[in-house]
Amino acid sequence: MKYFIRLVMLFALLWLALLFTGYGVLTGSAEKAAGLGLECNYLTARGMMTARYLHSDSGIVGVTACPLLKKSGDVIDNQ
Repeated sequence: MKYFIRLVMLFALLWLALLFTGYGVLTGSAEKAAGLGLECNYLTARGMMTARYLHSDSGIVGVTACPLLKKSGDVIDNQ
């Protein structure tokens, strides 16, 4: 039971950190538009967020993979 309470507290702290910083954690990605687009899904404290990037395997134009963390436009302390 002690480990369960610690796990719940850890998730609560992580959620609060995501809420106040406005960052989201990558949950999934998919290539779109014949491999030229990359759609990344992020879990934020306020819900799911989708970001779209230009994609290339070399990384010269666009990105090669989705970033692990993404800052959302809505932050709770900027209101």
